[in-house]
Amino acid sequence: TGIVKKDDRAPGGFEMDLAHLELIHPAQEYPITPKEHGVDFLMDHRHLWLRSLRQNAILRIRHQIISSMREFFDGRGFILMDAPIFTPAACEGTSTLFETEYFDLGKAYLTQSGQLYAEAGAMALGKVYVFGPTFRAEKSKTRRHLTEFWMVEPDVAFNDLNDNMELAEEFLEHIVFSVLKGRERELKILERNTAFLEKVKKPFPRITYDEAIEILHKKGVEFARGNDFGGADETVISAEFDRPLIVHRYPAAIKAFYMKRDPANPDLALAMDVLAPEGYGEIIGGSQREDDYDTLLARIKEHNLPQSAFEWYLDLRRYGSVPHSGFGLGVERTVSWICGLDHVRETIPFPRMIYRLTP
Repeated sequence: TGIVKKDDRAPGGFEMDLAHLELIHPAQEYPITPKEHGVDFLMDHRHLWLRSLRQNAILRIRHQIISSMREFFDGRGFILMDAPIFTPAACEGTSTLFETEYFDLGKAYLTQSGQLYAEAGAMALGKVYVFGPTFRAEKSKTRRHLTEFWMVEPDVAFNDLNDNMELAEEFLEHIVFSVLKGRERELKILERNTAFLEKVKKPFPRITYDEAIEILHKKGVEFARGNDFGGADETVISAEFDRPLIVHRYPAAIKAFYMKRDPANPDLALAMDVLAPEGYGEIIGGSQREDDYDTLLARIKEHNLPQSAFEWYLDLRRYGSVPHSGFGLGVERTVSWICGLDHVRETIPFPRMIYRLTP
């Protein structure tokens, strides 16, 4: 115990004049020392590494981001809707699923997205958002991939693609300035250059998929139309802009079955991605959803998906639907960008990757 005094020279802005010292708990020699440790060692001791100043700052910024997300949606009349973790099928029809036996009902899968359930909520409640963990069994070792991560997914009745892009802009601006205002000390601890963050103001630049390809070609990158952008491609594209960028209207062939086609060009999906600057790439992906029953049924068949698993989803159109749109924001990628981190493994308390299941 002692007297706490304000002192700008102190690391936290305060210091204590010690009056009394009492041992609360004896401890063994601490395994994490001031010397430099390897990543594997630090991840093996993640439960202790969290106590460090840097990791403390990252998790406090993560908390600020999640708090600001809820504040944004709750303040605009959105209803939080919980989606199930066990699902009967993949949201996007991919094979990167974690599978388990589900009693006598066959196989179940860990959710890849709460989006389909958010659409049910939008039809019932108008404006909803889902927030929870998602799982991808992707055998990827990049700095941007985890097998378990968190997403927030709003869905809004009567919103078209333009409305969706405007919502994403407003949402991201709100998050960034909440962190700039509320976590200045933590950003300083991370030595984060906030110049790019301070430019995150709507409207964001918007370019089409074809215009993005033109940027790649001008930069000497070989890229064939009809492919999806990889992380390296997104880095080149976003480097041309000083704030987040929206790329929209992708070839329908590379997008999910539930995305509505562009009436002006049925070969294009009314899809959009938000790419963060500084090489961080996609942090938001969204679209206008297909609201016509016959068209959606045809898309399910075209993608060779089991119709039986999506009958409930088809019911949303069968018994009355409206135009609607939504998107998903990956929390860990957003934390990584705002904190200026090299890898997403530091953005979540206990990361899960293809080579790590502990602690």
